Amino acid sequence: MDIPSLGRQKNEPGRAFDPHYLAIGFLLLSLAAGPACAEENDYPTSARADYVIGCMAANGNTREALLKCSCAIDTIASLMPYSHYEEAETALSLQAGGGVGGRVGLFRDPPQIKAVIEELHHAQAEANLQCR
Repeated sequence: MDIPSLGRQKNEPGRAFDPHYLAIGFLLLSLAAGPACAEENDYPTSARADYVIGCMAANGNTREALLKCSCAIDTIASLMPYSHYEEAETALSLQAGGGVGGRVGLFRDPPQIKAVIEELHHAQAEANLQCR
């Protein structure tokens, strides 16, 4: 029994490519794209769920709120890396709670903290526009 070969034969000058190489090329491209997708979507599920739960509590526990809140965190995640989101959320929660030992200025005044909070507010504003 002869099994037909999909590859290029020595006596087939008209064959332009080997399908095996094409498959390997697609595999390599998909592996190279994997880390880029992971960086784009680096928010842990628990952080997304926490955002949606808090957002729904503030906006009503309805199906419409669920859709808008989940859209909002997806938009925020597309606009800022998780490390910045985490810094901004931490600073905002410490500001709301009076900070560590009442030293709220430590989390309000440094330029880096102001920048990540501003980045979060910008992302939230964009989410409000996109998720109506």
